[in-house]
Amino acid sequence: MSILSVKDLKVRYSASGPEILKGISFDVEADDFFAIIGPSGAGKSTLIRCINRLVEPNSGTIELYGENVLSLRPKALRRVRRNIGMIFQEFNLVNRMSVMDNVLSGRLGHVGNFRALFRLFSKADIARALSVLDRVGLTDHVDKRADELSGGQRQRVGIARALMQDPKLLLLDEPTSSLDPKISREVMALIMEIAKEYDVPVLCNIHDVRLAMEFCNKMIGLQDGLKRFDGPTSTMNEDSLNDIYAMEVL
Repeated sequence: MSILSVKDLKVRYSASGPEILKGISFDVEADDFFAIIGPSGAGKSTLIRCINRLVEPNSGTIELYGENVLSLRPKALRRVRRNIGMIFQEFNLVNRMSVMDNVLSGRLGHVGNFRALFRLFSKADIARALSVLDRVGLTDHVDKRADELSGGQRQRVGIARALMQDPKLLLLDEPTSSLDPKISREVMALIMEIAKEYDVPVLCNIHDVRLAMEFCNKMIGLQDGLKRFDGPTSTMNEDSLNDIYAMEVL
């Protein structure tokens, strides 16, 4: 059963500008680790940011667990966003804050601005933060500032922060593009393991086709805002990749 259903999604950033997404449709099921691949400028980041309405589509529908995300008013949208964890390309951490405080910021949608400002987190939230930091291998770095960490460690903080939301969906926006190949693979393996442990589906915009082929069970391929492939990773072949990347050398 689909937990996320996207139908005929269209996006342009201005009335006279080019259409970035041209009628994209796909479905994500509960056990999917789903990849969005394609060349630079294909619309991958735009698509993934439409899911939690960081980008507002012009038309189409996005249903998450049966709820039409695009029809939600601000209060209801905040509620839905609490259930969507997002892991960013550039980590999106507060450098001057500690690792622990960055992870606890994943509870902002649940505790409110006042309690977050004065760090009035519950014992349960603190215990959970310590638990997820242990799971991502950062127990020894709890009190360090975020800007003291390596790129791979910073992304692990981002993963831990997303888990603090108790997400029903994880969105990954180029999670490995700032990392070297070895660390990229370790991060993807960690996310896949955690997705299974926490029973949460993943939608991942990823530039590295080899990583997508290794870790993702399904994928769509975009080129110039159009869908060129949609199916199990096992059915992806060289002809399909050549079609997706026709204007770019792999």
